[in-house]
Order: sequence, then structure tokens, then C-alpha cells
Amino acid sequence: MAFHVEGLIAIIIFYLAILFVGIWAAWRTKNSRGDGDPREGIIVGGRDIGLLVGAFTMTATWVGGGYINGTAEAVFVSDYGLAWAQAPIGYAISLVVGIWLYSSLSGGLFFAKPMRSKGYVTMLDPFQQVYGKRMGGLLFIPALMGEMFWAGAILSALGATISVIVDININISVIVSALIATFYTLVGGLYSVAYTDVVQLFCIFLGLWISVPFAITHPAVTDITVTAVTKVYKEPWLGSIQSADIWSWLDSFLLLILGGIPWQAYFQRVLSASSATYAQVLSILAAFGCLVMAVPSILIGAIGASTDWNQTDYGLPDPQSRNETDMILPIVLQYLCPAYISFFGLGAVSAAVMSSADSSILSASSMFARNIYQLSFRQNASEREIVWVMRITIFIFGASATAMALLAQSVYGLWYLSSDLVYIIIFPQLLCVLFIKGTNTYGSIVGYVFGLFLRISGGEPYLYLQALICYPGCYADPRNGIYLQRFPFKTVSMLASFLANVCVSYLVKYLFEKGTISPKLDFLNAVIAKHSEEIMDKTTLVKNDNINLSELAPVKPRHSVTLPTTFTNKEAISDLDSSPESPELEDKDM
Repeated sequence: MAFHVEGLIAIIIFYLAILFVGIWAAWRTKNSRGDGDPREGIIVGGRDIGLLVGAFTMTATWVGGGYINGTAEAVFVSDYGLAWAQAPIGYAISLVVGIWLYSSLSGGLFFAKPMRSKGYVTMLDPFQQVYGKRMGGLLFIPALMGEMFWAGAILSALGATISVIVDININISVIVSALIATFYTLVGGLYSVAYTDVVQLFCIFLGLWISVPFAITHPAVTDITVTAVTKVYKEPWLGSIQSADIWSWLDSFLLLILGGIPWQAYFQRVLSASSATYAQVLSILAAFGCLVMAVPSILIGAIGASTDWNQTDYGLPDPQSRNETDMILPIVLQYLCPAYISFFGLGAVSAAVMSSADSSILSASSMFARNIYQLSFRQNASEREIVWVMRITIFIFGASATAMALLAQSVYGLWYLSSDLVYIIIFPQLLCVLFIKGTNTYGSIVGYVFGLFLRISGGEPYLYLQALICYPGCYADPRNGIYLQRFPFKTVSMLASFLANVCVSYLVKYLFEKGTISPKLDFLNAVIAKHSEEIMDKTTLVKNDNINLSELAPVKPRHSVTLPTTFTNKEAISDLDSSPESPELEDKDM
């Protein structure tokens, strides 16, 4: 394949434009923040991200390289088709479900208006407030894995895409892309990420839609309305769901809907909104945006399935026979579009990758700096110290994602597994924090371990991890002997983790309160100790000026924490306090 100088120039211009916008946003942040907290400026953009920018950045976060490439691949692959392209609808519904969950808590504890108004900064804040810093550290692990493996996977996809269209070294393209995304994230935080997302989303939309008319009118392409229901070169691209695969399809669909909620990248946008109402509206707009942005990817997948590749320079065998289905989008751009059009499409893929990679890097560093470093180890750390920790971890996590993209052979498999862990472990913990009063750290730990065991025991074909439990309908892959599950074991694992948390929490609380277990054995201070160190640590989670004092009960401050006035959220720890509330507090809550 010939080296395309024009394509390289186009990429350089695009990257310079993105870098300029990121630096401009960082400069704007510095000049508009004034005396505000620089930590909030980096993590949640000073909480003044407007509706339009917020909707764009939330949409761009979901519409990444894996989103547009994966949607096209699902439509293209035989025996799958559009029926199995679940990501667009699944992610759109997850945004709506998330808002429904939060809106339904009109007097609840966390998220949406309560979470936004009380000054929470990361997704892990409410978990640490209820379950303590130790449990927050455990929940950080699957959250970090999800963000890092996601960033590594999409950077890897970007390198492969550039190599197809421009024919330059994969490693160079990955490193340069990661450096640019890491740099503007480092200097500008969420401001830079949000404003570059606006430009990147525009490039995705324009680049893909410009490519579609040229590809669909290529002489080698059969009418996609015919190939949708008729077998020409491949099975119809509309696809179908066999009766034996219904449960597996539902399992994956629920994972996308419910597992798409507990991600820091999502909550970072919610908490950065200029108002709680904007936080709700921008999620609805982003759900619509996800559906709209998926349309050109679906069409490109259908075009690929409707192409006689023998009439193109690509030749035979077709991409599926060459195991290049994951690259169907850049292949269509390269072989069915003029060169200058394919470069526009390449810019779209690059924009999609960078818009997701920067979000993942910022999300991981935000959780580490605040929930691990500050709240667990350095509660009295200065603002300057936390800012520098965030900057250092942005660089470290960016480098780690780049290394995974360059070295790991199954980054997609690792991300696939980590996204399952977010669904199976973090989502049921979220349900307990939101809806179940009385759950405690003991139940949370048991639910965590139980869900992790059930997921790992179900196996993972991407990583060649053999299943320890063969659920009903499982069968061995004839190629490698790895068991494939048809049973919805991921959803079952999630439900088991949820029930384990609830049952163990209530059982332990009952045994402690009845005296069956000695109070001395409450080593986590989660049931008996009303004013334990863990509970005192919770007072540092929120800023005093963001708290509605009528909702709080005073507690005895811990001497190692220096605050002008120390309070804690009465509702958040009411399940830990077996004593009845005072009439005055009850009246205030009415």
C-alpha cells in the first residue's frame, strides 16, 4: 500500500486544531475560575458547564472509536447484523434510565439534584460516605480497570485504522494520539475535554456522513435495501436472533443499559453541569445524540455487507474471511471512497477515539486523586497538592493506556471483562446506596467478592479463560475448546451480588444489635460504632457551604480532622444508627 502524504497532512492539521482548542479551553479555565477551587476546575469544570457543551461532551464520551467501529462491525458480520448492534440503543437507554433513577429519588440520598447540590465530585463519593474508605478503594479497582482498558482498546483501534488508510506505523499513530489527548487533558482538565469534545463530535458527524454517499454509490455495492432481507454476498445485514440465543442477547443488552450507568466519565458530566436541571436535560440530549451518531456507522456496516469485494482493490477473500471485521469501517472508507473523502472519515475515527480516551484518562485520575489519595491517605492535603497529584496521574494513566494499546494482544478482551465487572459489581452497589437503607460495609464486601467469583467462573472467550461453571446451554467452541455461555450468567451474577449485599448487611446488623455477636467484633465500625473513624472521614467528602444544614445531624468530630464545623449526612448513615431520631430532626425532614 502506498504512503499517503495528503492523509498525513490532514491528520496533522486535525491534531493541531484539537490541540489548539484544548489549550484555549485551559487558558479560559485559568482566567475565568478566579478564586475557585482548582480541584473542581480540573475534575468538574468549576461546575459551570452549560447545557449545549455538556450535551456534546456527554455524547462524545459514549460515541468513541469502539462505538462507531463496533456498530459497523456488528452490522457487517454474518449471523449477527443490525439485530445484534445493541450499543446505540443500549447506551441511549442507559442515559435515560440513569436520569429516571435519579429523578425518582425526589428526597433520596444521592445523585441528580441531591448529589449535585451537596457538592460531590466523583462517582465514588457516595459509596465512601456509606461504606467507608476501604470499600471505596475496592470499588475503585473495577472502575479503574474499565476506564484504562477502554482507553487502551480504542487507542489500539485508532492505530489500526490509520494504518489501513494512510499506511503509517501503528505505534507512532497511537503514541502521538495519546500524547495529544493526555497533554490537553493535563493542562485544562474537564474544560479542555469538554470543549475538544464539541469539535470532535462535529468531526465525527461530518466525516462519516460525507463518506456515506460516495461509498453507497460505488459500482461494487448492491442496493442495501435488497441485501437487508436477501442473501447476496452475505447473510441479510438486518440479522436475526435465534431462539437459542435470546437469553444471551438479553444478557448483553441489560449489561449495556444498566452497566452503562456507573461510570465516572458519565457522572463527571452530570456533576459538572451548571445546574441540577441541566444535568438531567443534557443526559436526555446525549441519549438522542447517541442514536443519531450511530446511523452512519450502521449504513457503513450495511454497505460493507453489500459489497462485491472482488470488484475493488481489496479483492478476495472478503474482510470476514481475513478476520478483519473489526476494521470494516476504515476498509469501506479506503476502498469505496475517493482518497480525499477517506481522509475526512479518518479524521472522524480519530476524533471519536480521542473524545473517549481523554474522558477515560481524566475519570481515572479524578477518582484516584480524590477518593484514594485525598480521602484515604491525605485528608488534610492542600489544594495545590491534590492538583499536582491529578496532573501526575493523568500522565501515568495516559501512559498506561498507551502501553496497553501497544503491547497487549487482547485489549478488547480485557475491556470486555472489565466492563462486565462494572455491571456485576458496581451497579448492584449503586442500587444498594440509592434504594436500600441498612446495607453496610460487611454486605458490600460479600456482594463484591460473590459477584466477582461468579463472573470469573463463567469464563471469558476473549482471554481464553475457561469456565468453571457450565451454565445451562453452554457449549465448547470447536476451535479452542473454551466453553461459551448462552445462559444470562452476567445478569444472574449481578443479581446475586445485589442480594448478597442486602442479606448479609441485614443479617450482620441483626446479630450485632441483638448481642449475638460481640460489639468488639465490629472491626469495620460499620454497625455498632456510631461515631467511628470511618464515619468521621465521611465529613471530608463534601464542602460545608454546599450542605443543607437542616438535613444534617451533628456528630462528634475526630481530632485528626480540622474543620471549622464538622457535620455528617444524617440520611446517609441512618442505617448505621439503631437509635431513634430526635423529634426535632424528624420534623425538619417532613
